[in-house]
Amino acid sequence: MSRPAGVNPAPPTAVEQHAPAAAPRTGRRHHKALRLLVLVPLGAYFLLPAAAMLEFSTREAAGHHGGRAWAAIAETPELISAIITSVSLAGLTSAAMLMLLVPTVVWVRLRLPRLRRLVEFLCLLPLMIPAIVLVVGIAPVYAWVAYFLGDSPLTLTFVYVVLVLPYSYRAVDAGLGAIDLPTLAEAARGLGASWAAVLLRVVVPNIRGALVGASFLSVALVLGEFTLASLLNFRNLQVEITLLGENDAELSVAVSLAAILFAFLLLLVISFVGWQRRDRGPR
Repeated sequence: MSRPAGVNPAPPTAVEQHAPAAAPRTGRRHHKALRLLVLVPLGAYFLLPAAAMLEFSTREAAGHHGGRAWAAIAETPELISAIITSVSLAGLTSAAMLMLLVPTVVWVRLRLPRLRRLVEFLCLLPLMIPAIVLVVGIAPVYAWVAYFLGDSPLTLTFVYVVLVLPYSYRAVDAGLGAIDLPTLAEAARGLGASWAAVLLRVVVPNIRGALVGASFLSVALVLGEFTLASLLNFRNLQVEITLLGENDAELSVAVSLAAILFAFLLLLVISFVGWQRRDRGPR
């Protein structure tokens, strides 16, 4: 039955006013409880081993605790050199990976789509080859690398670029798949942009999150890599930690914990820079 004209509907009662708001509040409470249920075990899983490492690294004679091992980090020249080497390798590997992978994947998506599966297979191939087999194949090549470039641990950049390709390719490819790359490239080319301008001013700003993720994976892998450096007789951070553990276990654990904290802070800085640049982009 229709309502007579000019008659206003009755105002909602107090129960009707509070009923719709109860459901979102209950949902938020369940969301917070679920978040705590996930984050607390994960936090304990990561923090308890770190706390045990901190306790062990501060042990001294007669059951006392002190900072002898932590103070010795700055007093060990070989360790400082290994840290500088690993950080340099992380930076060089990330830069070389981006310069090699991004133009290749963009060009394959735009001009050579039939080769996409082949490029994906080649990038994922290092996952299927054991490290010892990879070293056996690379060792003769490194004789020529040492002949032309010298016997420097920074030449490990070439091997590390190959190692990070499977993880970095997935990140970059996912970022390119999330944008309409052909339309953006055609629009930029139609406005007179060169291919370099298309890559640097159109593609890169739109996949900045994917590039930051690829850099995350590269830095984490390089800072934690041990096998290839050890078998090729180079000293990076992980090799130096292993050698220190043979003589001073507390110092080795202290350096391991410091390396974990340093890697976490470095990845946090990279992530913060990526977010800042994305926030300053055009809206």
